[in-house]
Amino acid sequence: MELFNPNSQDRPEQTNLIGQEMNRRTFFKWLGKGLAVAVVFPPTVLNGESEAVNVLTGKLPEDQIGAWLHISPKNVITVFTGKVEVGQNIRTSLAQVVAEELRVPIEHIRIIMGDTDRVPYDAGTFGSRSTPAMGPQLRKAAISARETLLTMAAEKWKADKNSLQAIDGAITHPASRKTIIYADLVKGQQLTQTIPGDLSFTPVSDWKIAGTSIPKVNGRNFITGKHQYVSDMKLPGMLYGKILRPPSFGATLTSLDLSGAKAMSGVTVVHEGDFVGVAAPDVVTATKAITAIKAQWQEKPQPARSEIFNFLKKNAEAGQQGGRNGGSSKGNITTGLTVADKKLTATYTVEYIAHAPMEPRAALAQWENDKLTVWTGTQRPFGVRSDLAEEFKLKEEQVRVIMPDTGSAYGGKHSGEAALEAAKLAQVSRKPVKLTWTRTEEFTWAYFRPAGVIEINSGLKNDGTLTAWEFHNYNSGGAGIHTPYEVENQQIQYHPVDSPLKQGSYRGLASTANIFALESHMNDLAQLVNQDPLEFRLKNLKNPRLEAVLNAAAQNFGWGKSKPAPDHGFGIAGGTEKGGFTASCAEVAVNRQTGEVKVIRMVTAFECGAIINPEHLDNQILGAIVQGLGGALFEAIDFQDGKILNPTFAQYRVPRFKDVPAIQIVQLNRPDLPSAGAGEAPIVGIAPAIRNGIADATGIKLTTLPLAPQGLAAHFKKS
Repeated sequence: MELFNPNSQDRPEQTNLIGQEMNRRTFFKWLGKGLAVAVVFPPTVLNGESEAVNVLTGKLPEDQIGAWLHISPKNVITVFTGKVEVGQNIRTSLAQVVAEELRVPIEHIRIIMGDTDRVPYDAGTFGSRSTPAMGPQLRKAAISARETLLTMAAEKWKADKNSLQAIDGAITHPASRKTIIYADLVKGQQLTQTIPGDLSFTPVSDWKIAGTSIPKVNGRNFITGKHQYVSDMKLPGMLYGKILRPPSFGATLTSLDLSGAKAMSGVTVVHEGDFVGVAAPDVVTATKAITAIKAQWQEKPQPARSEIFNFLKKNAEAGQQGGRNGGSSKGNITTGLTVADKKLTATYTVEYIAHAPMEPRAALAQWENDKLTVWTGTQRPFGVRSDLAEEFKLKEEQVRVIMPDTGSAYGGKHSGEAALEAAKLAQVSRKPVKLTWTRTEEFTWAYFRPAGVIEINSGLKNDGTLTAWEFHNYNSGGAGIHTPYEVENQQIQYHPVDSPLKQGSYRGLASTANIFALESHMNDLAQLVNQDPLEFRLKNLKNPRLEAVLNAAAQNFGWGKSKPAPDHGFGIAGGTEKGGFTASCAEVAVNRQTGEVKVIRMVTAFECGAIINPEHLDNQILGAIVQGLGGALFEAIDFQDGKILNPTFAQYRVPRFKDVPAIQIVQLNRPDLPSAGAGEAPIVGIAPAIRNGIADATGIKLTTLPLAPQGLAAHFKKS
């Protein structure tokens, strides 16, 4: 059996220095006598070794480019970032922008991601911030390094710097035909250099690597199985962990009998308050040990799924004001409703749904002396490091969190529960411990996209001009809460609630709920004044980027060119979130005999500034469409008395191949605009477009997500 070697040089993106005390000399040896360039404000030049080097971890100060980029003696460019890879393929696009600015083939780029001992601090991978925030940071590092290399070569050859070129990882002097690779140029030197104030990025029109569909840089590892997920990793002497879970949310231990588990050979039992876990030489023994524990719990009353919307409304706090996701007021709602020719009031509800990642939570923890190292799949390695340090009363530099590329998250892995559990078991057993959650544990004890109640009270003129927009969100959140449409009189508020289920981030955050309600309501307002849904939106819109995607989706869909077939309907919806602009058109078919709803085709137009990798952007949009399809039609967590009733893929309905419609993706490239992230925004128009298509086909105006988990037969019986 092959053991996972944490020091393996075959895995450059995840190599580490466990157990190696790194002093200043060791650190420079590790750098390979390569290049470190400083970013210093105000502009100054520092010569010699930086006295600010962290001699414990070898990390340079974050204002120095050496913290972000290193050139090895083999001319390999190692890039350091706290961002992590959870399937969005940011590893490739970040490598592309560095290769572009540093003028090296992308094959020369290696990226270290999410290793808290080796990368600069990062708050986490969320909010579609990797491309717009980390991309420019790494571009600056690469440009500064390139300019330094050109200066060094000019001095070496006594040549005019402007006569030199950086090409394919080397500096060339065309007039003399001299060439020197980066590694040979910087060998034996440690440099610091300021970034000029007039630093500018390579224009999009000159891109050669960025802007192209370069394949996933380490895709072969995933196809061949070489990539090791945390659940694949092994360390010598490693044990396997299992945790005793309570029977329901909020239950507390009242009695415990550990004798059965303690009697098993090789089993370590850990009991700390309500935490009970075991570590054993193999998974079978660990499972038997946790089953042998006898426990009694005190459970507490919990609202059921059937009661949740009343619970949320009844227990809501006052509306939050201010901030991007807070409430806002404009004009006077009473006046807006008074001058309206027509009014429309509606309540929309969204269920809790699960993230359902392919890879459940897992962690491998190892204690060496007073240093804790944990490998785990998390979107916030530094946040998990802080949580571990606090739990075990350690300094943060005594904790190392390493995040290998992980099998999806969708906003669901900000926390580090498995890391904490594995670390507790490893501390007591004094051996490395791996803990992998089961699918049922992932569905039950991870957090959910929040349920919510959304109330809209609106008014408009007979010509379709909006006059009033009152919007209240209860519990699900403030993302996407502000309408992009022009309304003179607005009142928008988000009301937090103490949720009975554990809830947190989800792809697009609350914008999946808020834009569903907003775009469903806009559709019904258009019908109220007998206007085409697209024309109605454009009449009340002054955002040219949202207008562009609405028109692009409609044009490619053939909107307005033909009427839908009998029992078919067309729906349209758009929205903006996290710097992305999206619009979707859906054709929906409804079987009036069975009530079955089928999405026939979907066209989604998306714009996020300058496109770095078109093929991978397609993949992001496609993933959002399919995930949005599940949230629109099927997905909902069922619960009662604090227990999840559908905690498996057999019970929790996600989209299947038969559910996926014909999909057309339309990318709007804007080379004149900075690149934005694409992981979240494309999902927001999917559910309302499908809902509006159902309304067009049947006249039934659904107001709850999911729309048709059991089809529409019950609605036809009512009518």
